[in-house]
Amino acid sequence: MTPPAQRPPQGTRGDLFDPKCPTRGLLDRIGTKWMSMAVKVLAEASPEEVRFAELRRRMPGISQKMLSVTLQGLTRDGLADRRVEPTVPPRVHYRLTPLGLSLAEPLAMVRAWAQEHMAEIGRANRENEEDEAVPSRPVAGGGNVET
Repeated sequence: MTPPAQRPPQGTRGDLFDPKCPTRGLLDRIGTKWMSMAVKVLAEASPEEVRFAELRRRMPGISQKMLSVTLQGLTRDGLADRRVEPTVPPRVHYRLTPLGLSLAEPLAMVRAWAQEHMAEIGRANRENEEDEAVPSRPVAGGGNVET
């Protein structure tokens, strides 16, 4: 949790370019693939709750531990609510808060952009990997020149 001294006053905007601004940490948390997927699954179910096991089933590739960490982050940040049924074993349910629902659309736009441009990005990655594979030769003055 961000210490109170590092939090901007309520109602103010952060400054991404200020190294002390908590905006950076928040972007790190909400910018992950698992966070994006969890918000999408919970938004699609809204206003209904989704059980932990159902979330895991709908998020292929996520481990139980990673899902737990992701959901703890959503809950800690006030983006999701968690409800535990006192059964054996306990049933844990999640749903987005209004704040979490407000994040669903911007994340959907980022996912759509990624899906639309993934081929271009892949091409650029391959081209840059090929360029990096070209050996460099030393030149006078200690630098390297690509051949």
